[in-house]
Amino acid sequence: MEIEKTPLEGLLIVKPKVYPDERGSFQEIYNKKILERLNMDNLVQENESFSHKNVLRGLHFQRDLHVQGKLVRVVTGSVLDFSVDLRKDSETCGKCYGIILSAKDNIQLYVPEGFAHGFLSLEEGSTFVYKCTAKYTKESESGIVWNDPILDIRWGVKNPILSDKDAALPKFDKDKVYFS
Repeated sequence: MEIEKTPLEGLLIVKPKVYPDERGSFQEIYNKKILERLNMDNLVQENESFSHKNVLRGLHFQRDLHVQGKLVRVVTGSVLDFSVDLRKDSETCGKCYGIILSAKDNIQLYVPEGFAHGFLSLEEGSTFVYKCTAKYTKESESGIVWNDPILDIRWGVKNPILSDKDAALPKFDKDKVYFS
């Protein structure tokens, strides 16, 4: 696995080594020993979502004792993935990072605790898998609306398909302490 830093501290691109041959390919998706060195080895839950084209999920995070880090990847299709630093003491608080993740490139993204996260399905039938550092807890779920004017994320769509819950998420508040 190759690990690359992004402009947001702790947000990392994880590139598994892919071994192709005449039969197809093999890749190592998770290696605890490598991830231990990066403090990313405490993954306790794995989730999968299937999305039609133009479905936008997010921007989500969990608060308090159930804050989550996520190791995310796409196994079919492709997504435009965004992470937002919400750590009050971070130099990049309120900054966003976007990347296209696809089944073709095998890139994973580690989204650390203290970030909001969301993605837009770019293809019909995108399957998104993510391992989490804490179990999902409904009482701790929170988020920021996808089209927040301060964050000004360039999703590339004007009318994505949203859940009612995601459409009703609050705007980003630069003075609020989401994570300290």
